[in-house]
Amino acid sequence: MQSLIGTGVALVTPFKKDFSVDIEALQRIVNFSIDGGVEYLVVLGTTAENATLTQDEKELVINTVIEVNKGRLPLVLGVGGNNTMQVVDELKTRDFSPFEAILSVSPYYNKPTQEGIYQHFKAIAEASPVPVILYNVPGRTSSNMLPSTVIRLANDFKNVVAIKEAAGDVVQAFKIIKDAPKDFLVISGDDMIALPIVLAGGAGVISVIGQGFPKEFSEMIRLGLNKKAADAFKTQYFLSDCIDMIFEQGNPAGIKQVFQALGIADNTVRLPLVPVDESLAERLNEFVKNSIK
Repeated sequence: MQSLIGTGVALVTPFKKDFSVDIEALQRIVNFSIDGGVEYLVVLGTTAENATLTQDEKELVINTVIEVNKGRLPLVLGVGGNNTMQVVDELKTRDFSPFEAILSVSPYYNKPTQEGIYQHFKAIAEASPVPVILYNVPGRTSSNMLPSTVIRLANDFKNVVAIKEAAGDVVQAFKIIKDAPKDFLVISGDDMIALPIVLAGGAGVISVIGQGFPKEFSEMIRLGLNKKAADAFKTQYFLSDCIDMIFEQGNPAGIKQVFQALGIADNTVRLPLVPVDESLAERLNEFVKNSIK
């Protein structure tokens, strides 16, 4: 799918100081990402603090992004969980016409076997009216979807079109790139190793830092896709300290501090997350200040 090549950004859900959803800030973030040149937007992923949103708030976020986007970029919706039947029910009842694909996380907490992971995504693939992007993030799910399981799903279901691979393991990503069907997309879920994965044949990234530095990061990925490694690595090295910092005390606390420094949104997160501490906030603020030209 050409629409999923390049940089997608996993949008945060900005909150006001009273913890309510800040719609105006969300509008600014969407426009900032689009104006910065990213290729698509991911709504209600992990970075959106999805687990702390009510159903009404989720609908508010979805509708706001659709309205602000105005069809300018492809949209991907996060639809996943560790209750397979509940995910399938949402796939059968929601209107997916505004969305290019869904991003569906491997089941967390339950710690299924590889066969359990396969059967979970088999049910999703059979129910989904739109293409499916698998999402492997062992640091959050406590189970790693192995390359053999990914490739099995890619071969068995035509609508399983991609994986967001966030195991932090370039070798694992390389194995999928090597063995997956020709048109299957391997999308990095780790900002720090997105460029090496792209240079190895990956399709791009679903990024966190990309919404804070959309112009620089999306251009880096485009350079990588065009095999202009030397130029791309200049941006990689420029942003690498900030990438480390935004994940130092958890996501999305770090990227929300970047947005506060940019004057786009507040740094408020919902419990059990807390904002970054004063020391990290100062370092992030200094990086943003020095990066603005």
